[in-house]
Parts: sequence; C-alpha cells; structure tokens
Amino acid sequence: MIRLVDVCKSFGSVQALKHINLTIETGETLAVIGGSGSGKSTLLRLLIGLDRPTSGEIWVGDKEITHLGEHELDRVRLHMGMVFQYSALFDSMTVGDNVAFGLREHTKKKEAEIREIVLQKLHQVGLDGVEDMMPSELSGGMKKRVSLARALAFEPDIIFYDEPSSGLDPITSGRIDELIIHTQRSLNVTSIVVTHDMASACRISDRIAMIYQGELIAVDTVERFKELQDERVQAFFRTLRTAKEE
Repeated sequence: MIRLVDVCKSFGSVQALKHINLTIETGETLAVIGGSGSGKSTLLRLLIGLDRPTSGEIWVGDKEITHLGEHELDRVRLHMGMVFQYSALFDSMTVGDNVAFGLREHTKKKEAEIREIVLQKLHQVGLDGVEDMMPSELSGGMKKRVSLARALAFEPDIIFYDEPSSGLDPITSGRIDELIIHTQRSLNVTSIVVTHDMASACRISDRIAMIYQGELIAVDTVERFKELQDERVQAFFRTLRTAKEE
C-alpha cells in the first residue's frame, strides 16, 4: 500500500529524516513511535503529502507522489483519512457538518445522500444522535470519534492517526484503541498510527517502527519488538516505564 525508498528530509542544515526505507502492507496497522523531535511527525506529513522529501520516493499504491502537482495529489488524498491529534473540528459547525465538510467540498453528492453518510459514519464510531451537537458539547474522546467519522466519510483505503491517545485518560484511550482495531478489522483499511504511547502501540499494531534522531532504527512485529536488545529501543521503554511509575 505504501512504500518509502531512501527518503530524506532536511530543513536547512538540519536533517530530519535520513534514508528511510519502509514498506507498509495493505490492511496492516503500523505504529510509528519515537521521542519528541525524532522525526515521526515529519514522516507523517510526507506520507499525506503536506510536505515533500528532499530526496527519495514515496509510493502510495501505484503512484509515486513526491513530484505530483496539487491537483493530482488531492486525488490521491481522497483515498486517505486523517485523525488529528487535537481532533481539528470546526468549532462553529455542528458535528454533522464537520463530518460532511469534505463531502461537500470535494464531491457532487446531494444533501440527502451526504446526511445518510454522516449518520452511518457516526454510527460506526458509536455516536448515534450527536449530529446536531456542537464540538464544545463533546468530551475529548467523543471529539476523537467525530474526527474518525469524518476521516471515514470518503471510505478511505488508508487512515493516518496523529497521537490518537494524546490528552485522554487511560480508560478513554483504551476505547480509542479498540475503535482503531475495530475500524481496521471491519473495513480492512491500512492504518498508520504516530504515537508516543508504547502500551497503545502494542495493543493496536501488527508492527512497530521506531524513529530515532531521524533514522528508522527498528521495524518488527509487536512480540519481536519487545525483545529487541537495541539500547535506543530499551531506553525508550525505560523512559515510558519511569513515567508510568511516577
């Protein structure tokens, strides 16, 4: 589904990503972990076409996207959904209008069909009856669900999640993890989850990729990843364990 070939990204003299080679299979969930400033958010921006690599290739299906014009890139993005770290809902719009926004902007569907899609997607994320509410009336977990419903509106092949458990309590975070798993299994979407939450990464993913100082230092299944002896991987685990104990 997605293939990165020798991808590098620099900002002036700072090399944010160094020679990234990675294949993400159709229908798998890949968690991308790393500390602050490691390059994982830069990688996400490259994958969704919000930024361009300095060198290398990024393939989405059979299209190499790094040199596409904006119009062609928009056509590729229609097969992608994005769940933002802070939900990124429009405060002045109802929940239903938030979910419908992309459909109204990028399709010629009639309002009756759009409303049907909105209700269906809200049902998929367990939010029946909230379409007329405002984002300010929702909890953090509900906002994340609305963001996912909006991402699902186009029935994408790929869904990107940016820190989906950020700012949520452990119980709500667990529910979001369950929703990610359910979405992948029921729709067979390819999911890329950028997260600092190792517990979440282990619950939801088929494989984990770790970026350290711009380098992809490890990619493996969850069970094998836990056994890696790389000191940089183990240091990340220790930091997380210490944070939990505190």
